Amino acid sequence: MIRKSVSLIGAPTDVGAGTLGARMGPEALRVAGIARAIEQFGIEVRDCGNVAGPANPWQPAVDGFRHLPEVVLWNRLLHDIVYAELKADRLPILLGGDHSLSIGSISAVARHCRERSRKLRVLWFDAHADFNTATLTPSGNIHGMPVACLCGHGPQELIGLGGHTPVLNPRDLRQIGIRSVDEGEKHRVHDIGIEVFDMRFIDEMGMRHTMELALALIGPDTHLHVSLDVDFLDPDIAPGVGTTVRGGPTYREAQLCMEMIADTGRLASLDVVELNPALDVRNQTAELAVDLIESLFGKSTLMRKSEATTPPGYSHQ
Repeated sequence: MIRKSVSLIGAPTDVGAGTLGARMGPEALRVAGIARAIEQFGIEVRDCGNVAGPANPWQPAVDGFRHLPEVVLWNRLLHDIVYAELKADRLPILLGGDHSLSIGSISAVARHCRERSRKLRVLWFDAHADFNTATLTPSGNIHGMPVACLCGHGPQELIGLGGHTPVLNPRDLRQIGIRSVDEGEKHRVHDIGIEVFDMRFIDEMGMRHTMELALALIGPDTHLHVSLDVDFLDPDIAPGVGTTVRGGPTYREAQLCMEMIADTGRLASLDVVELNPALDVRNQTAELAVDLIESLFGKSTLMRKSEATTPPGYSHQ
C-alpha cells in the first residue's frame, strides 16, 4: 500500500543538462499544486523544501563529463535525504531538476531495499535510453548517463553511491516510451539486458500490454520506484522540456500507465524530472505532470471494484 506520508524534495539544478531551465522545475510543480493533489487522497504531505547544492558553472566537458564534481555533490546530497525519508517510512518524491539526479535518489532506494531484503522494480519513463558514457556522448551531459551509472558504467564517484556497485541490477529496470537512442547506446543496452519497451513496441502491442509486462511479478515484497522524465510525453502536450522528441505517448496512454501503477498499490518512491518552465507554455507541462501524479496516487474516472461499496438505500433488486 502507498504510505500515508509523502515527502517532497526539491532539487533545483540543471547541472547535468545541456539546456538551462530545469532548475525552476520544483517551483513550477509546487505552483501547479502537487501538494494539494496528493493531500486529497488523505495523505500527509511534508515539503522538505529545496536541497542546497552547487550552482551550475556552465563549463565544457572535461574528460567526457560536464560538471562532474557538481553532479556528484548534488547526488550525494540527494542520496542522504531520500534515504532518510525512506527510513522514516515516508514516500520520497524528487522534484527535479535534470535526470542525472536520479542517480542519487535510486541509489538511496536500492540501499534501502538491500537493507530491508526487499525486491526492487524501477520503471523508467523517458524518451531516451540514458545509457551514454564518456566515450559515447558527444556532449558530456550527465543527464544522458544515469542508467549507465546506476548499472555500474560511469565515473567511480557515481557508480557506487550507497555503498554498492552496481547500484541497480539491469534485470530490475524497465524502460518505457524510448524513441531516441544513440548508436553506441543501442549495443550497450542490448548487451546489458535491460528490458526496453520502445515506442514501436507500444504502437504494435498497445500501452495496456506494455504495462502488464512492465509490472509483471510485482508482489507485496516489491518496492516500486517510478522515474518520470517529462520528455517521455509527446511534446504536443508537454512542451516544457529541453530535449523534446516527437512521437511520444498521448495523454490517455500516459494516464493509463499511471493508473495501472496505482492499481498495484506498490508505489514507494518517485522522481519527476526534466521539467523546464523556461520552455513551457503557461505552466501546462507542470500541470500535466501533477495530473499524472494524481493518477499515480489513485485518481480514477469511476470507482474500481476494490473501491466500490453499495450506496445507502440502494437495492440490487
